[in-house]
Amino acid sequence: MNNNGRCIIDARNIVKIYQTPYEELKVLDDISIKVMENDFTAILGPSGSGKSTLMNVLGCLDLPTMGEYFLDGVDILKAKDDQLADIRNNKIGFVFQKFNLLPRLSALQNVMLPLLYRGVEEDEAREIAKEKLSLLGLGDRLTHRPNELSGGQQQRVSIARAIVGNPPLLLADEPTGNLDSKSSKDAIEILKELNKEGNTIIVITHDNEVAEQTKKVVFIRDGRLSQEG
Repeated sequence: MNNNGRCIIDARNIVKIYQTPYEELKVLDDISIKVMENDFTAILGPSGSGKSTLMNVLGCLDLPTMGEYFLDGVDILKAKDDQLADIRNNKIGFVFQKFNLLPRLSALQNVMLPLLYRGVEEDEAREIAKEKLSLLGLGDRLTHRPNELSGGQQQRVSIARAIVGNPPLLLADEPTGNLDSKSSKDAIEILKELNKEGNTIIVITHDNEVAEQTKKVVFIRDGRLSQEG
């Protein structure tokens, strides 16, 4: 762990409970995790371990039932809804297993969106998005819609969209889950390169081979984190 940079994630004693008609379901059980600037961490666990719920909490898509969570110095549990929306747009880049690209928009338009939401002028947003897509080898696919791209190319568009605003944190949820082996390797190599350039990255995965490519692995089972598998 890089202890010289600033702390990006400081989650303390996080508990997430879902209330069903019949019982309380404790999905996250007293989880504490720190992620420093420029870390490249895998959260590794099987299906049903709580890793997707943890990603939703770390990504400010859901709030914990109990505990404390500071993201880049901001107390998330004290933030209002509009502040949380700004935090998601400005501080976090999301890379999803299913890409989550808008089908009617071109690759370029998909990557421009986070900047337009921030109020960046359209011409400037277009140039920045072009630059990120070209960086990821998609300079000749700018006008292609998602259904005109391979799975690997769609994931590159997703990564470009995640990094277009230079957020302090990248959250990648099963980023290789829908990719063939070559595209999976390419996607991980891109994340490794981004980490070398200073990006702080958390990968949520069930795949040991993916986790082994990161700098640090923490394991989640039955809603609890550990350093050992």
